[in-house]
Amino acid sequence: MKILTNNINIKNKRASFDYELVDQYVAGIVLTGTEIKAIRLGKASLVDTFCFFANGELWIKNMHIAEYFFGSYNNHQPRRDRKLLLNRKELSKLIKATKETGYTIIPSKLFINEKGLAKIVIFTAKGKKEYDKRDSLREKDDRREMDRAFKK
Repeated sequence: MKILTNNINIKNKRASFDYELVDQYVAGIVLTGTEIKAIRLGKASLVDTFCFFANGELWIKNMHIAEYFFGSYNNHQPRRDRKLLLNRKELSKLIKATKETGYTIIPSKLFINEKGLAKIVIFTAKGKKEYDKRDSLREKDDRREMDRAFKK
């Protein structure tokens, strides 16, 4: 049996602009039946999402997964809290990092791996100041100018 590879790549574009991304982790997500079908169709969004700890477990809040069209009465709630799956060592590192001042956990990318499972890339991040954002915009413009110069 061959599993079809989906190129589902849902990104949080504001994450790298608003935060300085430090450490990267890949976590699994606990989903209900129609949620994975909606993700495979690309009907998800990571805008305004963040992660938090409750009872020693990592949860993601405000992740929007649109209702599946053929779901009927079995459909899920679009913005419910979803549990993230990491091993104990990674969870303890994240707890330690979030206790430091100014650090938070930000989801960056949602994808489907080669086994067909939904995974999410999360980062420990530190918020940028206004002048840092201007610097990143300037760097982006400079890269665009250099690309244009090389293409000519």
